[in-house]
Amino acid sequence: MNAEPAYSPPCGPVTGWRDGDVVRATGIPYATAARFQPPVSAPDRTEVLTATSLSPACPQAPVPFLDDILGTRYGELPGSEDCQRLSITLPAGLGEDERVPVMVWLHGGSYTSGSGDLAIFDPRALVAENRVIVVSVTYRLGLFGYLAAGTGRPANLGLLDQLEAFRWVQRNISAFGGNPGNVTAFGQSAGGDAVAHLMATPEAPALFRRAIIQSAPLGITRGRERMSAAMGVAAGAVTEDTPAMDVVAVEEHVSQVARKFGLIAAMPFGTQYGHAPLPPESGIEEAWNTAAPGIEVLIGHTAEEARMFLPRNPAVSLVARVPVLGTAVVKAINWAVTEAVYGRAARRFARRHARAGGTAYRYLLTWHAPGNIYGAAHTVDLPLLFGDRKTWEGVGLVAGASWEEINARGRAIRAVWARFAAGGGLDPDGGIPGALRYRAV
Repeated sequence: MNAEPAYSPPCGPVTGWRDGDVVRATGIPYATAARFQPPVSAPDRTEVLTATSLSPACPQAPVPFLDDILGTRYGELPGSEDCQRLSITLPAGLGEDERVPVMVWLHGGSYTSGSGDLAIFDPRALVAENRVIVVSVTYRLGLFGYLAAGTGRPANLGLLDQLEAFRWVQRNISAFGGNPGNVTAFGQSAGGDAVAHLMATPEAPALFRRAIIQSAPLGITRGRERMSAAMGVAAGAVTEDTPAMDVVAVEEHVSQVARKFGLIAAMPFGTQYGHAPLPPESGIEEAWNTAAPGIEVLIGHTAEEARMFLPRNPAVSLVARVPVLGTAVVKAINWAVTEAVYGRAARRFARRHARAGGTAYRYLLTWHAPGNIYGAAHTVDLPLLFGDRKTWEGVGLVAGASWEEINARGRAIRAVWARFAAGGGLDPDGGIPGALRYRAV
């Protein structure tokens, strides 16, 4: 590892390292925060920051079924509450005066798991093939980041962390060869939901010009007030001094309390309206409309989102075993859940955005590994955008597909994402046969 690439952003000098066809500068602090407190910008430094360690993950519980499907390993990254870090991946050999498009990645994981620097989110291919810079953001999760309590604990701390990351990018990315006037926010699942909700903050159009919203569960973000209040009460005993992993243990109990609230409890932690930086729920559409003319949107989902979760449901598994009828019933359940949580809300978001004077494209991702039980399930976009052969070979989600097939489709999809991010515009109606369809709204 050679730590020779050096940068002089306003935050203070940074050295990264050359990694084949990309350069990386990892684990850079963008903010600091005491537990349950809003973040403040990380102080500027005069000494050199050797940015060669990956960002730590926010403390979290294991999610064994995700490890099975995605090939992640619990504990892959060390955990720390001091997790407001970002990592920059840039093409090797950028010219001194070159300023390339910047894509800021917000990872998913139901706002309770995941981390920006997991191997499954490695943006090397996206960066090297398309001459863009990717900034991967790690932020607070679960009780650390997303739940107000009656004790006066604020909500949306993870969202406030993300805003600080975008401010850091605006101020510093030019020193790394990025164009601060050409920033795209992109995220998947909870990360896509976060991108959508960042768009409701007054500052958004000054922070990013474009947004790619992948598989955001926007169908279950409304009407959560009573559930969030009940969860806040259940979490009331957690204090500033509770050991971090004890806080994580309480999250499971708090999630159980949410279950009686129906489908919205599929993602119990999340953004809360009426708490900074978000307007009350009654004002969310207006806030989005205000931002619309300043932000171009590409929004969509996979064809069979719910297929990721259905095999874990005992009742559905039972039905699936019934000859002929079982397959039809599972297909119908998948369609209904995919529509309720992702599809209808994404189409509504795109139409509203276009009516309010914004540019919007909708997409549907249909690719799946041949004969795979998960089909075109939630997260199937990840192996197409990120990671490499070592990350994905033999993983449950893509079992049945060769790496050559995954990478060929992935390269084409990465090119579409990068073209949108560069501001080149997409065709009014286009796609990749057998993998992706998109059209202007």
